Amino acid sequence: MAEALYRKYRPKKFSEVVGQDHITKVLEGAIEQENIGHAYLFAGSRGLGKTTIARIFAKAIGCTENDLYEIDAASHTGVDNIRELSENVYTLPFDSPYKVYIIDEVHMLSKSAFNAFLKTLEEPPKHVVFILATTETDKLPETIVSRCQTFTFKKPSRKVLTSVVSKVSKKEEFELETSAAELIALLADGSFRDALSILQKIHASSKDKKVSVDEVEEVTGAPKRKLISDYVEGTLKGEKEKALSSIASAEESGVDMRTFLTLVLDYLRAVLLLKSVASMEKDFIAQYGEDEVAQMKELTGAISPAALIAHLEASKEMRFAPIPSLPLELAVIKLIGQDDA
Repeated sequence: MAEALYRKYRPKKFSEVVGQDHITKVLEGAIEQENIGHAYLFAGSRGLGKTTIARIFAKAIGCTENDLYEIDAASHTGVDNIRELSENVYTLPFDSPYKVYIIDEVHMLSKSAFNAFLKTLEEPPKHVVFILATTETDKLPETIVSRCQTFTFKKPSRKVLTSVVSKVSKKEEFELETSAAELIALLADGSFRDALSILQKIHASSKDKKVSVDEVEEVTGAPKRKLISDYVEGTLKGEKEKALSSIASAEESGVDMRTFLTLVLDYLRAVLLLKSVASMEKDFIAQYGEDEVAQMKELTGAISPAALIAHLEASKEMRFAPIPSLPLELAVIKLIGQDDA
């Protein structure tokens, strides 16, 4: 079985970490000054490298595999699990200056487990370092957060993700079109892990090690660019039937409507920025190609912030809609109805 790309290319040292300089520089500085804290909280959405940086930090302070403990709080939620941990921290490290405990998804601990953990977290032995990782800081008791040095991980930009998947694809000896890399980055929704998982799926289905945007659309189920451009053109030009037909075609093709809407928002944003900032045209040509940018420029006279706002509202409503396409259809009718008035 092939090794997962996100594991194969997981950073092994701080210099290999991408997009989290505000965290790695502080941690490196603390190590240089021998000012190691007893508890850290790594917060941020999935796939940003929280546990990866935790492992790098543990290694950098001299912790070996024998003294590194990784605990999944989702499956160790009870007070008995924490009491066992609290007893074990007092034993000395096997062959390291520190014992490091990485507790992933720490927000999953029960209330009683948090209460049992509080004293240990506040005053652990000098040889113990806790690194708590969470995707939901708001679910943590303030008493826990206040006892940690908190680091908030940033979502990488699409440009960063595009660069990452392009470099990994090249290392895997695949030729990845720029537009294909851009689409993968968009679909990954700010997650390094998701971007590389999508890339691996595409590599596995490629017959000639040349990956086009059409292949990415086919493998991921993303809608064809033509459907997106037709939808946007219909919506902005008041062609209701064309816009609604694009939605129907996407549904018939089995396209996830959230993905469809994400790509629509991306397209609308590009049109609005082309209208507002002429100097960005070169950037968009590199991303979409000359032909598509030419189509976008034809729509700049019809675009307004209201079109983006209507679709952002649809994005919020789509999560709870019993019919996924309904918020998008309502956005079309609302916008074209306003234009008719």
